[in-house]
Amino acid sequence: MDVQERALQQDTLQQKDMIKQALNEARGCLEVLLEDADTQAQIAAAATVMIRSLKSGGKIISCGNGGSLCDAMHFAEELSGRFRADRPALAALSISEPGFLTCAGNDFGYEKIFSRFVQAHLKPNDVLLAISTSGKSANVLEAAKAAREIGGQVVGLTGRSGSPLAALASPCLVTPGAATGWADRVQELHIKIIHIWIELIEQGMFGAGA
Repeated sequence: MDVQERALQQDTLQQKDMIKQALNEARGCLEVLLEDADTQAQIAAAATVMIRSLKSGGKIISCGNGGSLCDAMHFAEELSGRFRADRPALAALSISEPGFLTCAGNDFGYEKIFSRFVQAHLKPNDVLLAISTSGKSANVLEAAKAAREIGGQVVGLTGRSGSPLAALASPCLVTPGAATGWADRVQELHIKIIHIWIELIEQGMFGAGA
């Protein structure tokens, strides 16, 4: 075996170790969530809030930054489009249109990009799903404040307890993962909760097997 082959073999072993470490971290965070009855109860409570809004003719507006924006978009399109089975479309949209975001950001500043949309579109029986891994993203907090001023309900999804978002959202879910030091572990649990919410919403709106 020449030097190049040995180096390649060593790189492969390191990659395998990294893969196993990443999977073990993700499994550990999921196991913590699996044993957390309080957070599971909050997941159910948040789903109930959203189901009640939809049943009363309301809608769900979701927002977040970066990966959290992708999660907000995914949540909205799975509800308004299709998740696992065919059923009627549900009223959900994310604050993600580039023209609006750049217009609002240019005219009012980045901190106002979500709150401006909330002021235009959210009604008192609507729900804002505010996603922030840190729980302190300024534009998400401004959106939550705007939603509360209108009379809408705010559901928070974050990764850190005691965050400013927790004071504005009810319920505000705090997923484990921040202890690893990386936001991606938090976001991996966020997408799991989002998928659970969609299942619960579909069951609540259309019954089992929806």
